[in-house]
Amino acid sequence: MFDIGFQEMLLIMVLALLVFGPSKLPELGKMIGRAMREFRRASDEFRSTVETNLKLNEIDETPPPPVYPEPTLVADPVATPASPVDQDGAVTDTPLATVVDEGEPYYARRGSALFHSRQCAWATRIEEADRVYFKKVAEARDQGFRPCPVCEPWEPA
Repeated sequence: MFDIGFQEMLLIMVLALLVFGPSKLPELGKMIGRAMREFRRASDEFRSTVETNLKLNEIDETPPPPVYPEPTLVADPVATPASPVDQDGAVTDTPLATVVDEGEPYYARRGSALFHSRQCAWATRIEEADRVYFKKVAEARDQGFRPCPVCEPWEPA
């Protein structure tokens, strides 16, 4: 640490013995030992505080992108327009196909205060066993959940 050899250390001890005397030397050693111990404790505490605040030892891992189920096409008799037109330009009576997501559009973690939309990045972190599903925003609010401030779930009018 200080790169002091045996001869230098012996010289320092002899000088300390001559200056302070044999009666004060043990007290001086105790004081130096306590000061070094206190300094080491303070520096360890400071280092751990800095590491936890800056998270130096933690590896930054980016979460994998969310995986959503593929939407399926389903015939929707309600979505029939006033005059549907096929590829040839002729008017038909067949209903339009609409895209339907599988599963409920909103969910929350059991015991949490927030609910999320399906596309929210925070929602992908909820384990399947801990999920509570909702069909409507009003249903989630009725059960005491608040909307996520990141995705701000809402329902189209």
